[in-house]
Amino acid sequence: MYLIEPIFLEGLVVKGFGRGSKQLGYPTANFSENAIESLPKTLRNGVYFGFANLDAENKIYRMVANLGYCPFFQNTQRSFETHILHDFPTDFYGSLLKVAIIDYIREERNFTSIDCLILQIENDIKLANVKLDKYQLSAQIYQKFNIES
Repeated sequence: MYLIEPIFLEGLVVKGFGRGSKQLGYPTANFSENAIESLPKTLRNGVYFGFANLDAENKIYRMVANLGYCPFFQNTQRSFETHILHDFPTDFYGSLLKVAIIDYIREERNFTSIDCLILQIENDIKLANVKLDKYQLSAQIYQKFNIES
């Protein structure tokens, strides 16, 4: 099952807490608070999957993202942390990131250890890849990402 329409979010990549790559082994690109506030108020906290485009490259990447407070780390500020399923050679702070949220994977929850959290991230990525293998990219996504289909 997918959302009726993709939900789009764009903004500059800002520094987050620095835990994605250092502690978890899954680097994330973070949006500013202003960008997050533009999301529909009905969008619940949790893990999502979809597609991403960086700096208007002519490329679409798969992504998994967490929206919420990351209870394991006890964040007090809501964040949208995007893990792009691609290895980049360098950081890309300040780059324009566009995402198309396709669907919801699970609710945000706490974990008893960092190892349990990492295992769940790995499972989320596997599930996202299975679902994205079946997803047909729409003209709407190409248009929002300024890419020719």
